[in-house]
Amino acid sequence: MLTAILFISFFIMLILGLPIAICLGMSSVLTILYATNFVQKFSMLDLSIIATNTYTGISKFLLLAIPFFVLSGNIMAKAGISKRLVKFIDDCVGHRRGGMAIVCVIVACFFGAISGSGPATVAALGAVLIPAMIESGFTPAFSEALMATSSSIAIVIPPSIAFVVYASIANCNVGEMFMAGIVPGIMMGVALAVVVMIEARKKDIRPAHEKRSWKERLKSFGDAFWGLLMPVIILGGIYGGIFTPTEAAAVSVVYGLIVGIFIYKEVTLKDLFDIFIDSCKTSGGIMLIIATASLFSYCCTLFGISQAAQALLSSVSGNQFMFLVIVNIIFLIAGCFIDANSAMYIFIPIMLPVATALGYNTIAFGIVATVNLAIGQVTPPVGVNLFVAIGLKVKDALASAKAGKDVYFKVTLPMIARAVVPMIVACLIVLLIVTYIPQVSLLFLH
Repeated sequence: MLTAILFISFFIMLILGLPIAICLGMSSVLTILYATNFVQKFSMLDLSIIATNTYTGISKFLLLAIPFFVLSGNIMAKAGISKRLVKFIDDCVGHRRGGMAIVCVIVACFFGAISGSGPATVAALGAVLIPAMIESGFTPAFSEALMATSSSIAIVIPPSIAFVVYASIANCNVGEMFMAGIVPGIMMGVALAVVVMIEARKKDIRPAHEKRSWKERLKSFGDAFWGLLMPVIILGGIYGGIFTPTEAAAVSVVYGLIVGIFIYKEVTLKDLFDIFIDSCKTSGGIMLIIATASLFSYCCTLFGISQAAQALLSSVSGNQFMFLVIVNIIFLIAGCFIDANSAMYIFIPIMLPVATALGYNTIAFGIVATVNLAIGQVTPPVGVNLFVAIGLKVKDALASAKAGKDVYFKVTLPMIARAVVPMIVACLIVLLIVTYIPQVSLLFLH
């Protein structure tokens, strides 16, 4: 009965469109209230456990890295790094067939390494790259779908907020998680580039421009250098033992301020107020989800749901191969409806003990979970990146000239859902490789 109340109330609120944090928190509170009033075994429970476990979920030093990474990403986005990255990558590969779409994939990987957020990457780059891809010959639906899918790599390419959350749940090393995400993130980018090349040949899309000279490339590299250096400082500092992941997040904020104010000179003191407000809103939303997801996870443990699910999972999946198949199916379905952080707190405490018992590496399992949830960001019906991409206003220059007023491309959810299918397939192939060849993720850890 308790299991039914917890999950049925959760899904009812989810279907009603309530924020995920409310769904997780209210379903947990309703279940605890029912247990204390109608189940004798739990009648002695003190309702203070609601407040205690909500607070405990976010009172971890490691999670302090999240608001710092969010703030540094917002600073670097405002600093104009996106347009400099686009210019540099365009100078390098824009002369190839479908080059502008390849630029989109590469820039999204680099910017994702700065922002650590898929939706933030879509919002920051979409206004520039989507019109450029359409102008080069790609359809509006394909352009928006590619922008959304490329941006999902942001939670796989380090530094990633999803990795910080996983590490806090699994009690593993965040630095190792960051290093393990490099190869899978690059593989996802390569897979999407292959999709682009196939589409470019099918549509006979020509290069956006002639091959740039090495002088032009060096100049654009110099402009983008300080932005490109940020992930290197973070990863190098963590892996070199210079600072912890939380300290690295704080360093990234200081570095972003120096680059934005003194080097690129695009961030003013007036801008900082808005940047801090946006960062507080984003960080507050993430931490609220983590807090309520922690309470939900506690309910699963308290009422024996986690133990029953682990026993069922162990009995159904008698070997590692079948276990991983089930895990991937569950995560892919979950990713269609809930965000990565919530899914981590709900499923990792159940799945990780089984994975460990079957001899699967904890770090590699975190990568599998994160890649699954990255795909979920572009999987209808809820794929958050798709909705951010659709929400961007992309001007139709030709139609605007004819109408004498601003006309925007109209891309509907069915249109972008069809366009994103080959990209999801490409990412699923990478997921299978990462899942069944864990050495791919662990390449830089040996």
